[in-house]
Amino acid sequence: MTTNRILLSVGLMAAFALSPSLVFAEESAIKLGASVQLSGSLANTGRYYRDAYTRAIDTINEKGGVTVGGQKYKLELDLLDNQSDVNLSVRQTVQLVSSNKVYFLLGPFDNNFALDDSSIAEKYQIPMVQGGGASTQIFSRGYKYVFGTLPAADDYFASTIEMLSKLEPKAKTVALLAADDSFDVSVAKGTRKLLADAGMKLVLDETYHENASDFSSILTEAKAVRPDAIFLASHETEALNFIRQAKGLDVNPTGLFSFTVGVPTADFRKALGKDAEYAFGMSSWLPNPNLKDAWFGDAAQFASLYKEKFGYEPDYHAASAIAGVETLVKAIEKAGSLDPRKVRDAIAAIDFESLYARIRYGDNGQIVLPQIVVQIQNGEVVPIFTDRLINQPKYPVPPWNKR
Repeated sequence: MTTNRILLSVGLMAAFALSPSLVFAEESAIKLGASVQLSGSLANTGRYYRDAYTRAIDTINEKGGVTVGGQKYKLELDLLDNQSDVNLSVRQTVQLVSSNKVYFLLGPFDNNFALDDSSIAEKYQIPMVQGGGASTQIFSRGYKYVFGTLPAADDYFASTIEMLSKLEPKAKTVALLAADDSFDVSVAKGTRKLLADAGMKLVLDETYHENASDFSSILTEAKAVRPDAIFLASHETEALNFIRQAKGLDVNPTGLFSFTVGVPTADFRKALGKDAEYAFGMSSWLPNPNLKDAWFGDAAQFASLYKEKFGYEPDYHAASAIAGVETLVKAIEKAGSLDPRKVRDAIAAIDFESLYARIRYGDNGQIVLPQIVVQIQNGEVVPIFTDRLINQPKYPVPPWNKR
């Protein structure tokens, strides 16, 4: 088979030519569906979504399932492997909502995938809650059926810039380097405005091709201007190559390196070893026990359960995926209906606490949530700044030859 498929709990056996209400009236399961990168180049991150979706559904089912109008339902997951191919992902999303009769969608990893798959959700008027795409492009099309659990890409460096304004020595110059995919283009666009508003000078502004592996030219330019801060908007593999080459070329900002992705993950620290030390990054989530959850207790309990089950630590990808499942469940129960239109309206008005964050969506369908600035200190991810300093940063970062 070219499509791998995971079906959990009780299958929907009725003829889906009937309306959703008539079908579900006779069945005991609600099917959620997603096309996710289970193989191919993006599978390492795709696993977070697969594992989080299955864990959320198993846990919710174990705790009684979903109550709609006094009737109990179990959740079922129809998960397809898009093999890290965006065109296949679109075809599979069409399959889910047409042939497979899925009435509630979860999302893939990656902005380009979420951008295209969400158009199918909108066309078929099927609610999609996705935690893999943060690009402004996804949420600027006036769509009504697409919701996102990642904060806006335009604001990814907002907390970092605010932090820099409070640290000594003051950062005055920044080099901004970004890939040319939809997510990183959105990050760069927003960051330019944020820097201008903060009175910081952009001394280098370069775009490179997504999935690039050679950063020597850009790094040489950065070394020549020697900025106070270097911001990299990228994917994790690009960030790893960038750091290795920055060390090899002895490129040292006077203040810090900061990265949109990678820094919070155990894989990042394992891949770089001591070279990960001092790196700044960001995360929309950390496993804080103060984040309470109706099904998992709190974020710390969830993180422990997740690692025990899957053998690796969850990061914000996993937590945002959990939030997607919980959003759909809360909305279905709030709507008291399995009509996709009524559930969509319930999502738009929803407001609840979860292990991920307080879940509420803006008028454009995207969650309202700041980034947490983090730094690698002694091999651990340390939260540094939200709207205030939480812990003391190691700043300015020492040059490579003094580490």
